[in-house]
Amino acid sequence: MINRNLLIALMLCLIFVTAGFKPAAGQQAFVEPDYFKQDVAAGNLPPVAARVPQQPFIVALNDEAKKTGRYGGTMRILGGRAKDIRLMVVYGYARLVGYNKEMKIVADIAHSVDVEEQRIFTFHLREGHRWSDGHPFTTEDFRYYWEDIASNPEASRMGLPQELLVDGQPPKVDIIDALTVRYSWSRPNPFFLPALAGARPIYIFRPAHYLKQFHPAYTDTKIIKNKVKELGQRNWVSLHFFHDRPYKNNNPDRPSLQPWVLKTPPPSDRFIFERNPYYHRIDAQGNQLPYIDKVAMTIASAKLIPAKAGSGEVDLQGRYLSMSNYTFLKQGEKRNNFKVLRWLSAKGAKNALYPNLNVSDPVWRALFRQPDFRRALSVSINRHDINQVIYYGLALEGNNTVLPQSELSNPSYRKKWAGYDPQLANQMLDTLGLDKRNEEGIRLLPDGRAMEIIVETAGEDVSQIDVLDLIRDDWRKVGIKLFIKPLQREVFRRRIFSGASMMSIWAG
Repeated sequence: MINRNLLIALMLCLIFVTAGFKPAAGQQAFVEPDYFKQDVAAGNLPPVAARVPQQPFIVALNDEAKKTGRYGGTMRILGGRAKDIRLMVVYGYARLVGYNKEMKIVADIAHSVDVEEQRIFTFHLREGHRWSDGHPFTTEDFRYYWEDIASNPEASRMGLPQELLVDGQPPKVDIIDALTVRYSWSRPNPFFLPALAGARPIYIFRPAHYLKQFHPAYTDTKIIKNKVKELGQRNWVSLHFFHDRPYKNNNPDRPSLQPWVLKTPPPSDRFIFERNPYYHRIDAQGNQLPYIDKVAMTIASAKLIPAKAGSGEVDLQGRYLSMSNYTFLKQGEKRNNFKVLRWLSAKGAKNALYPNLNVSDPVWRALFRQPDFRRALSVSINRHDINQVIYYGLALEGNNTVLPQSELSNPSYRKKWAGYDPQLANQMLDTLGLDKRNEEGIRLLPDGRAMEIIVETAGEDVSQIDVLDLIRDDWRKVGIKLFIKPLQREVFRRRIFSGASMMSIWAG
C-alpha cells in the first residue's frame, strides 16, 4: 500500500536539468554568495569564478515548481537519531551520475560519460572541480580507491561491491589522464550506472589527498601506529575506514563534494552543515548553489518529531511524519506559518509484511516457503479498510510493487492476490492441510501448536501498530492469531538476520 508522505515548507531543488548559461553583456559571469564575500575580500577564499569548475553543472529553474532563489538562511530539520546525518548525502544528491526528473541517468559530478555496448564506461571529469577543502578533484581519487582500497586484500576483505562484478570478474580500470577514467568489462554491466546514481550509491573515488595520511603506502608506519593507538582502532584498516565513511557522513574533516558539508563532530544532538564553497552547480543566472547557507539538524525522539514540526520548530520535514499526524499538522498550518503537502512516496508500499523464509523454526519455515500460504495471508487482509481507517482513503491499495509511473509497472503486479477474499483464504489454508482448529477457532500447525504469528516492528512508526491491529482482526477471521512485538531497530535487524524473527513489518 502506498501513501503520500507529508512534507512541510519548501522542497529542496535536488532534481537537475542541464541548461545553457550565457551571461549578458557586462554581467558578471558568476554571482558570489553573500556567505563567502567577507572571506573572499580578506583573501581567505578565492572568488567564485575560481572555485567552480570551468564547465559547471547548470541547473534549469524554468518551471512553476523551481524558481531562482535568494541566498542566505539556516534550514532547520529534525532527525530521530544521530545516524540521520547520513541523510544529508541523500538530500544533497551529488553523484558521479544521477537521475533527472524523467528518471534518466545523466552526468552530475562527472562532466560526461561515454557508454559503449553497456560494458565500457568512460568518465570525463570537470576541469577545475575541487573538493570542499579546495584540493583538485581528479582521477587520482579514482586510482587511489581502485588500487589502494578496492584492490588491497587488507582493506577490502569483503570484496568488491556486487555492482562492480560481471560473472564474478572485476572491471579493468584505466586512468587515461587527470580528467578521464575508464571502466570496462568483458560483458555488459547494466547495474553499474544505476548503482552510482542511487540514494545510497557505491563510491568509486575517494579524497586521496586526505586519506593517504592513514595509508601505510603513503605515510610512515610509526605515525600510523600512533594514530591507531590514539583513536583506539585495531589497525591501519580500521583507522582508514574510521575517517572514510562517505555515506555515513560523520567525519567533518573529510573533504566532500556535497552541497553542504558537516561541521559538527559527533556525538552531538545538533549538527550544522555549511555550504560547500567549491560546489559544482550553478543556476542559469550564475548563482553558485545551493541558495541556503546552512542546514541545522537537531536530533530528537522520533515520537516527538510530529509535535515539534507542528509547533513550527522546523523549516522542512519529511521523515518521521505519517498520515496519523495529518490532522494535527493541518491545524497548525496558519498558526505557525507552514504548509503541509501530501507527497507521493517512491516506495512500493508504505507498509509491507515480510515472512522470514529463513526463520529458525522448521515448521514455520516450511509454511512461509509455500507460495499458497503467503497468498492466503494476503487475500485475508482487508486493504480497503486499512486505507479508509488509517489513511483517510488517500492511499493506493494493492501489493508491494513498482509505482504506476515506472516503465516496469504492470497493473497485475499490484492487484494479484491483493483483493480481500476471506472465503478463498480459508479454502487455501484448508487445502494446505491446516484445517484442524483448537477450541478458540485458531488453526493448528502440523505439529499441533496453535497458528500464532508474531510480527515484529522497529518501534518507530505508530501507524504500523495501527495497521497491524486491523490485520490482526482480519487474520483472526480465518483462524490465525497475530501478536505485535515492538523492538528497537538494532535488535529488530539482528533478530531478522539471525532467523529469530518470524515476520516483520517495514516499508516497501
